[in-house]
Amino acid sequence: MVFRYPRVYPILDASILPLTGRPQFLGKLGNALTKAGVRLLEFRNKISSTADLMKEAAALREAMPRDKVKLILDDREDLVLDVGFDGVHLDSGDVAASEARWLLGPERIIGAFGGSEAILPEVFTEPANYFAIGPVFETRTKQTTKKPIGVEGVRKLREEAGFGVVLSAAGGITFETAQAVLDAGVNMVAVSEAIFHTSDPAAEFRRWKDQFG
Repeated sequence: MVFRYPRVYPILDASILPLTGRPQFLGKLGNALTKAGVRLLEFRNKISSTADLMKEAAALREAMPRDKVKLILDDREDLVLDVGFDGVHLDSGDVAASEARWLLGPERIIGAFGGSEAILPEVFTEPANYFAIGPVFETRTKQTTKKPIGVEGVRKLREEAGFGVVLSAAGGITFETAQAVLDAGVNMVAVSEAIFHTSDPAAEFRRWKDQFG
């Protein structure tokens, strides 16, 4: 069955995790997010050691079963199979999507960077399932030197990519701005701070899902 990408793509950044008891925290959070209807989630962890990252990813996988949620690991294509995740998200500067595809095989999901000011040529040649564009607005959860492209920039990139490419817009998107970004032509809005920097991320995700589908 072909996976249908959701309109809202939550990105769980490790910066929100407590200093201790992270696997337990992730297990509880993952369970709540699954009940809230999350179908696709990226786990972005640039701060844990490899050993700790694997334990944390395993806790998230246990709480978010494969038949309900597709889990995407940021950057670490080398760990995707070991932790039982469904794919990898590659930023600019990471390995090429073709290399990750060779390692992971045809069934895993691969997300790659698709461009900021203009669509990159790789969008038309690399074996990725979706491409991230942006940042759309100023963002505090991911370090980047790229300037925000705004809603009009999103519309421009969709026109350049055509309509056969799955695009995910990221960067400072809020509940108030998400609809305009979706209307500009992307398949998904990737959201971190606006969901996870709240007192109840699962309830907040459910609010987004009810509003945007």
